Order: sequence, then structure tokens, then C-alpha cells
Amino acid sequence: MNYIEQLKELYEKNTKHSNYQILSKKLTEIISNDQIVVKTRHELERFNFVTDYIDFENKSVLDIGGNTGYFSFESLEKGANLVHHYEGNKEHSDFVKMAAKALEYEDKVIITNDYFKFKNEIEHNYDVTFLLNVLHHLGDDYGNKEISKDEAKKQMSEQLKSMASITNVLIFQMGYCWKGDREKNLFEKGIKEEVISFVKNASSGIFEIIEIGIPFQKDDVIIYDKMNSENIKRYDSLGEFLNRPLFILKST
Repeated sequence: MNYIEQLKELYEKNTKHSNYQILSKKLTEIISNDQIVVKTRHELERFNFVTDYIDFENKSVLDIGGNTGYFSFESLEKGANLVHHYEGNKEHSDFVKMAAKALEYEDKVIITNDYFKFKNEIEHNYDVTFLLNVLHHLGDDYGNKEISKDEAKKQMSEQLKSMASITNVLIFQMGYCWKGDREKNLFEKGIKEEVISFVKNASSGIFEIIEIGIPFQKDDVIIYDKMNSENIKRYDSLGEFLNRPLFILKST
């Protein structure tokens, strides 16, 4: 089996979070997105919004829960000089390792096949960190599975706070449901204002909110734009994921 077939096989391994990301642009020169089954979470649209505000040139990047590496590899394409990719799923980590070799990025990518330990001492401080849709998996994919929802939400807040000591910029997003269960809402009304209030309270005094990106649909195309009085509304027709605000935070 050649490495292209190995990459395809690793990508398509049937796991809880498989097929979540499109391939980075450079990787599509080796495997096209048409050759795999992918359920995009609008990675390109989110990354385009981030790069309107963040310059990745010569930056160090931490990608927590990096899945199959879209944001890691795109950061390198934008000039990052180092990416530390954390991913608890072995198949995804193996995919990123093989893709980094295929893209000749081996010397720029550190891969840790583990769940990020928020309370551990971090030896390296990063310029930019991606913490995308991870915290609402506390007590499910990682952490104490016996924890109560209220305690889990409290710990999510503490984990968000802890990032200020290790990164200059934090790109953050989280879901509304706990453990992927729509009957276990982290936010009572399931609206954007609740998530924004949660992030503002957790980040008060340690992070400045640079911008909040909100997805909306225009002519069947999804676009992330700055929060305004119209897109702050909840649109059930877009589904739960496209009602999640995207935060760009800067440590103070």
C-alpha cells in the first residue's frame, strides 16, 4: 500500500470524530477532497475569518483537538514556523504524522497523541492557539466521566482561563450540548448570547475579545462575519454547529 492509500485509509477510519475536516489546500494536491468522504464543519470559512485578524508569519501555533490537521497545516501555509498538534484519537494523529511527512513539514510539526492536560505545566508559550469545539467534550472524551454538568461547566470556564498563561492569541469555539446529548444543554436557551456571556465572564481580566465571528448563509454559501444585530439571532435552519460563535481572544 502506498502512502496515498495509507492516508486515505487513516482518514476514513470510522471513529467518533472521523471525517470532520476537509483537507488542507496543499494536501489536496496529494489527495483531493473528492477521494474521501468528508463532513465539513466549514473549516475554510472559519480560517478565512481568523486570518482577517491574525498574521501567522513566523508564529508558533498550538492546535488542541486538532483532528486531521486542517488548521495546523493551513497555519504552516500562512507562514507559521512551528505547530504543536494535540489529538487524542490515534488514527487522526497517525494521519497528521504521515501527512506532515508527505508535505515535508516533519521539522515544523510536533504531534502529541493525547488529550491536552489543561492543568499541566507547559514549557512552551505559543503565539496562537486553536481550541475549537473541545471544551464541551469534558467528561466525555476527556476528564472525569462521573462529573456533574454544573461542575463540568465550571471546569470548562477554568480551562478557558488557563489558556491565557500559555498563548498570546486564542481562537475559541464551543458547542451548546454536553457529551453530544441534546437533552443535556450547557446553555439553557441554546442561544448565542449565552455562549458569548459565558466566554466574557470566563475571560474577564485575562483575555480581550478581539472579534466574534458569526456564520450566516448567503446564496447557499456560508460566510463568517463580525457579530451584528442580525446574525446574533439563532437560526435553527442552519443547525447547531453554525450557531456557534467563533472567538478571537488576546491575552492581556
